[in-house]
Amino acid sequence: MPRLGLIFGDQLNENHAVLECLDPASDTLLMGELTDETSYVWHHGKKIALIFSAMRHRAAELRDAGWSVCYQYFGQEGECRSFTDLVRQRLSEADHDEIVVSWPGEWRVLDEVRGWEATFGKPVTVLPDTRFVCPLEDFERWADGRKQLRMEYFYRLMRKRTGLLMAEGKPSGDSWNYDRENRKAWRGQPPAARPMRFSPDQVTCEVLALVAEKIDSFGGLEDFDLPVTRGQARQALAHFIRSALPHFGDYQDAMADDEDWLFHSRLSFSLNLGLLDPVEVCRAAEQALEDDEAPINAVEGFIRQIIGWREYVRGIYWLKMPEYAELNALDSRQPLPEWYWTGKTGMRCMEKTIATTQRHAYAHHIQRLMVTGNFALIFGVLPKEICEWYLAVYADAYDWVELPNTLGMVMHADGGLLGSKPYAASGKYIQRMGDYCKHCRYKVADTVGEKSCPFNALYWDFLDRNRQRLEGNPRMTMMYRNLERMDEDRLQAIRERAEWIRENVNTL
Repeated sequence: MPRLGLIFGDQLNENHAVLECLDPASDTLLMGELTDETSYVWHHGKKIALIFSAMRHRAAELRDAGWSVCYQYFGQEGECRSFTDLVRQRLSEADHDEIVVSWPGEWRVLDEVRGWEATFGKPVTVLPDTRFVCPLEDFERWADGRKQLRMEYFYRLMRKRTGLLMAEGKPSGDSWNYDRENRKAWRGQPPAARPMRFSPDQVTCEVLALVAEKIDSFGGLEDFDLPVTRGQARQALAHFIRSALPHFGDYQDAMADDEDWLFHSRLSFSLNLGLLDPVEVCRAAEQALEDDEAPINAVEGFIRQIIGWREYVRGIYWLKMPEYAELNALDSRQPLPEWYWTGKTGMRCMEKTIATTQRHAYAHHIQRLMVTGNFALIFGVLPKEICEWYLAVYADAYDWVELPNTLGMVMHADGGLLGSKPYAASGKYIQRMGDYCKHCRYKVADTVGEKSCPFNALYWDFLDRNRQRLEGNPRMTMMYRNLERMDEDRLQAIRERAEWIRENVNTL
């Protein structure tokens, strides 16, 4: 009897484990655009459109390759809200003796899949997710017995496993990490690069019309230009390597008031959909180094994000879920400010970053960590609310990557499991790494007073109110020394300013 292979919408990779397991001559593939997947958070419209269009293109490719593909379109007769509904509908139409999936990207989906044997009376096989370099069992072995799960040491293991930037067992250039060379502010030169743009074809235009008419979503759909096939994603990769990678390292932490992209790639959209393979992407960057087309600090920094950080946060997610999602080590309780959804705030860095997010379903990692994330941290936003926001608004956000990055890296809500210190900063950091402050109605030089930068008072108040939790952290010694130098009158004025901000945050 034939088997049924379910292809999740974020697993569109060619080397898919389900495709390698099943037989196109006898087995059926199942794909679907599901109501629950569009609505469990208020997703960006471009994220939904990207996934639906990429799914439709992939289904067509699979049919051309000889597969029988059963595809459920959004709104098609026979309401399918969930993956369970999708499988149930297919089994009512044709019998299959086994259901086969690849390990999903989100705990809630895995939990659903684990109930199918009881629900359908069929064996369910869950295969590895081949979009990643490190199998989950290998990450568990690496983590077992370690007091600290630091990304740097895991990254070195991945370098050795892949051979990337390695020569005779040693790191290329005699250093594992060039991060200290990657912190320059951008002052207008060299000219900023741009990601490659793709005009929507008929399939994508149909999806865009569907999303606009049928799905309540965040942000805009205008100027949709994302790669929706593997061929387009490979073109986007080649364009990034040629046009942006040479300067990516120097300016990867920079921010600019009038530039959305600088030298960032936007390739995470395609990586997290499976349209690009992580080692393929890293090999392309490594080749640019070998061809003297990009410096080692750029290439190493880029590769570290992919086989280091990306693999690491996925490992943390599956190692610690589902309890991980409930952590709140700093006892943060404030509701998410309303302007996270509208961008209507006088804080220029927040306004511009949220506007970029609304337009592109994208903001680069420093904007996410040190602008929107930093404010949420020092303001004390409830972790669940800011995690939901990040999952909703970015087209590359899936729970396996978003939750550890937000709850752990941004909010320090896991108590330091993922990050060795909270990434808290005053407005001076934002001023140093960009030019938002030049155009802001608040004064970055001031800490108290109605025109003072809100980041400043919140930063010092954050240190003050978390003193017992954080003062013993050796990476925060200097911060607390500076706090100790403040006299009580100054500190009281900061507390009062921070309290006013909390009470009036939606008017900032």
